[in-house]
Amino acid sequence: MSTTQLVTNKIEGFSLGEPFSTSYFLKLGSRAAVDKSLSRLVQAGSIERITNGIYLRPKKNRFIGSVKPEISKVIQTIAKANGETIQIHGAEAARRFKLSTQMPTQPVYYTSGSSRTLTVGKMKIKLVHAAQRKLQLAGKKSGLALSALWFLGKAGLHHNAVEQVCSKLEPKELQELLAANKPDWMSTALNHYTQEQRIG
Repeated sequence: MSTTQLVTNKIEGFSLGEPFSTSYFLKLGSRAAVDKSLSRLVQAGSIERITNGIYLRPKKNRFIGSVKPEISKVIQTIAKANGETIQIHGAEAARRFKLSTQMPTQPVYYTSGSSRTLTVGKMKIKLVHAAQRKLQLAGKKSGLALSALWFLGKAGLHHNAVEQVCSKLEPKELQELLAANKPDWMSTALNHYTQEQRIG
């Protein structure tokens, strides 16, 4: 069976609109053969290329046409394909905890990989290299909290902000946050909160 047929068979098992990466097919043939197969399938309209090395089976809506996947799913696929850890940027994390009303002009994420800008459709996504401590608990709500607190910084981490974040966490998530490797100023602020709430 040809590489193209093997790739096609595997793709047919994917859900419509779910992103997947080139790395899923590397056991089916050489990189050149896989790339050529995917290129043919794009030209045939069987799949769409979202960004470099990331594709999907088109999901159509009769009102809006092709339905694009959530950016978070694209990011997860990129992270898995490259063996990267990717975390939501602190500015967005702070907004999700209602500590900020600013909407980023473009999605920004921290990454263990290199800093770069990806083009997904008409959207630009910025990946910014960050130290491992800022990437702890990635993909968890406790990690989102850590990212938000780090973004606020020592000067912005007042009592109300700590309470705003911690009150939104389940007990297990709060314990994960408390156990994370944090700077002293963040540990101090969290310790004050937990002592007041008699948590720990």
